[in-house]
Amino acid sequence: MSELKPCKVCNFTRHNYYGLVVPSLAQFKAKGSEALGLKAGTSVTLVLDNDGTIVEDVAYFMCLPPNTKFMLLQDKEKWTPAKRYDGGTAWLRQSIDVETDAVDSGAQAWHSLANQLSQDLGSIILMSEAELQSLVDVPCAELASALGFPEQKTQDLQSTVQRVLDQREEERQSKELLQLYLRVVERENSQALQHGGSQDETDSAVGFNSKTLLVLKNKSSPEMRLSNEELQMVLKQGVQTMMGELGWDQERTTVLLQACEGELNKRLQQVQAMRSLSVNSQHSNSTSTAKLQKLETPDKQNKHKK
Repeated sequence: MSELKPCKVCNFTRHNYYGLVVPSLAQFKAKGSEALGLKAGTSVTLVLDNDGTIVEDVAYFMCLPPNTKFMLLQDKEKWTPAKRYDGGTAWLRQSIDVETDAVDSGAQAWHSLANQLSQDLGSIILMSEAELQSLVDVPCAELASALGFPEQKTQDLQSTVQRVLDQREEERQSKELLQLYLRVVERENSQALQHGGSQDETDSAVGFNSKTLLVLKNKSSPEMRLSNEELQMVLKQGVQTMMGELGWDQERTTVLLQACEGELNKRLQQVQAMRSLSVNSQHSNSTSTAKLQKLETPDKQNKHKK
């Protein structure tokens, strides 16, 4: 059994509106003609009362919201817009008509979207956020009726659309936060450039730059990450100075300096070992060359004798 649809109908004079509940477009024309006192079998044209749109498609008729106002026109009758005057109460009727038109246009908007989705569900990706929001705001039962979907499927569709809207909002907020962060970084960099001279003076007075301090404070095994020159500079400062620079107690600072000293000594020992190997290698090469020369000398002498 087809779903019953409540509607309203009038003739071109709009003197009276009749409420009907029908299962189809054909039944609406038949019952509407009867309610308006037209002869059976009279040829009529069905239009929307608010804008005169001709309604011939069954699917479009079923997609329209409940209690939509229709007008039945006979031959030579034409649709005209409703007059907006009524003596001293014209302002009141105009206010009511404006509100009704706004509601009707909103309803037509989401019905048009629903009709579009029923033909091609993939078209949802091309809809604006305002159009998606209108689909979410529609009662599930009405949207299901317009789409021809079960209510559960329609509810899932609305949930998906809502997630898409939430994701777009999150992306917009993330973009705004990123832009704000970039502006802050740019401002801080500008301030750093302005105070660059005083910072360089501070670094030179201490003896090493702020990068070295960051390594000492925040990195594990910082002695492994510093160059030989930086290690020598740290050891040159001494425990008391480094305590003030790092903000550490004496025990922790002492352990750090001992680690730096041990690392520097290890590197020096490696350098010395490499030098020793180089010297031994050169000495070995010299000895080998002398032996070769001694071996070659008798042969050369024998050649000369011959």
